[in-house]
Amino acid sequence: MNVPRYLLGYDTAYVHDPRAAASEWFGGARFGLFLHYGLYSLLGGVYQGRSIDRKGSEWIRWAAPIPYDAYARLADRFTAECFDAEAICDLALDAGMKYVNLTTQHHDGFCLWDTATTDFSSVNTPAKRDLVAELADACDRKGLGLFLYYSHGRDWWHPHSPDNGEPSCRPDCPEDAGRFATGDDYNLDEYLDFAEAQILELCRNYRPVAGIWLDGIGGFTNMADGVRRSRCAELYDKIRATSPHILVAYKQGLTFAEDFYAPERHIREGTLPSDGRPYEICTTLQPSSWGYKAADDGKHHGPDWVMEQLEAAGKIPANLLLNTGPTGDGAIPEEDVTTLREVGQRLREAASRGQAPPRP
Repeated sequence: MNVPRYLLGYDTAYVHDPRAAASEWFGGARFGLFLHYGLYSLLGGVYQGRSIDRKGSEWIRWAAPIPYDAYARLADRFTAECFDAEAICDLALDAGMKYVNLTTQHHDGFCLWDTATTDFSSVNTPAKRDLVAELADACDRKGLGLFLYYSHGRDWWHPHSPDNGEPSCRPDCPEDAGRFATGDDYNLDEYLDFAEAQILELCRNYRPVAGIWLDGIGGFTNMADGVRRSRCAELYDKIRATSPHILVAYKQGLTFAEDFYAPERHIREGTLPSDGRPYEICTTLQPSSWGYKAADDGKHHGPDWVMEQLEAAGKIPANLLLNTGPTGDGAIPEEDVTTLREVGQRLREAASRGQAPPRP
């Protein structure tokens, strides 16, 4: 049985139970890099000369709102010329991180991989690149775990995507009239079939995948009988059938059959189960936005703040999944590069003195 590079050291446990070995590794990984990158990165939080401050910049299609056709034209500008998987992995390692998580498809529906399910992807832009494949290869060679973010409960591209949230899960654009299915024409299962095909494509085509990280939980928690209608119980089984070690998360837990819980920014006391499964706290180096926001240049959190977050997460105990939003061309903001390198140096110095922050 071949043990993935990121799980080396867990060989004996892997032979007996690969998923348990992966869970044990994850519980001690402590620190990971989150990357929010997509078409929204090109706008940097600005549309038609207006700074859009409602929600993070990755929500700009919904928050501005931007009509479907206008948003689609952003693909003509997507080059990803500075997206460098090697450099991303080297930076993560330098920072003391053990894994990387990439937004393969955010709420806007734009895919960063070569998918057979839609033409709305990075391979059909001037970039002509499969960014998931590039990052998967670099992570594997460098011994980093790769998690793949996928927006499951929100999709502003598919006509049958969930629409039972308050406020609406879909952009409210007069120009989009008739674009999304409503009433008797609405069939959630059509969307779920599509999402399942995309997720399983990611699981099967890019190996080894450490985990699938699902987002958009509000699309189902705000829906009558949403947990059952999400079909996630069946989806999790199909994901796990693709690989013996793959882990599944859906934010703070949708079905509570997830392998770990990943609440946003902090754990809200009393809202999550205490069943011995690992926790992960995700937060971002920008003041609030996850995707790149030009108005936040020079205002990103620095190394002192990151060290505080690591210490706080370690006391829970939980991993810290720390986000950076690459700019439109795919480059990681230089202030985040500087911060991550400084954090890595401090962690190495602390470890050499036996004073590393608390570990999960």
